[in-house]
Amino acid sequence: MEDCGSGILQRLIAERGEHLESTHAQHGDATALLRPESLLEVMRFLRDDSELAFNMLTDLTAVDWLDRAPRFEMVYHLYSLDWNHRLRVKAGVPDAPDAPAQVDSLCELWPSANWMEREVWDMYGIRFAGHPDLKRLLLYEEFEGHPLRKDYPKERRQPLVGPRN
Repeated sequence: MEDCGSGILQRLIAERGEHLESTHAQHGDATALLRPESLLEVMRFLRDDSELAFNMLTDLTAVDWLDRAPRFEMVYHLYSLDWNHRLRVKAGVPDAPDAPAQVDSLCELWPSANWMEREVWDMYGIRFAGHPDLKRLLLYEEFEGHPLRKDYPKERRQPLVGPRN
């Protein structure tokens, strides 16, 4: 019996292989690492291709690899209701003082990305190009910084802001 994860990756490699940095599958768990500039194109393919039909974005988050390049990695979890299969998609996101971390928004493909992208912006400071309303979700607007970055000082004091009159 063919490993489902391998079949998904074979299809992705055949159709969009030039946009991939690497893939792997183990025990039916498939992961694809994309070139970040290809994220929107490949994700649209994964959603619209009838053999894959990843019609559900179940989660997205970021990982801060402080001492690695690229510093950040976006992690997306896709699910196909039609075929009952899953795929993890990753994309590196560089961060530099002159070019802050940014990746394309997936809100146009999956509306569920809206709040998840806002959470990643709030906690990690990664911007999502094309997001319809990128603003803080968990923290108040006056909060300075992004607390899940590994270089965020844990001793940092934040101003307490009360209700506006």
